[in-house]
Amino acid sequence: MEICVNLRRLVKLGSAQIKPSNLQRTFADANLRLLKLILARKMATPFFAGLAVAAAALAGRYGVQAWQSFKARPPTARMRKFYEGGFQPTMTKREAALILGLRESATPDKVKEAHRKVMVANHPDAGGSHYLASKINEAKDVMLGKTKGSGSAF
Repeated sequence: MEICVNLRRLVKLGSAQIKPSNLQRTFADANLRLLKLILARKMATPFFAGLAVAAAALAGRYGVQAWQSFKARPPTARMRKFYEGGFQPTMTKREAALILGLRESATPDKVKEAHRKVMVANHPDAGGSHYLASKINEAKDVMLGKTKGSGSAF
């Protein structure tokens, strides 16, 4: 109310007395008085509640935008990739080590143990492939130094 009365009085005085600097000062004073009035008249609770709702709406908006950009990004591989490619014509020690999951310098005991584990998982009697079983056996032979490769029946 007080602000409106001051503005009406200012307009009634005429345009000759109103200068831009006086007008800016008057509006700044009016804004300050309005803020004091809001806080003094116990209107602060609805005012701050409105600010809280506006802040929550903005946070929700940015949250939705972030989620949409997260979903739109291309998928990345989260698992370790398997060895890509087929078998070489003659099996090397490196390829044999990859098949058995060992290092090239593994001991004969580790080679036999790894061969047993891989063979149990891929045995033809348990639903495995005859071709893979022959490659696993060939890998064991190459790692133990029994053959020089290409001993596969396939």
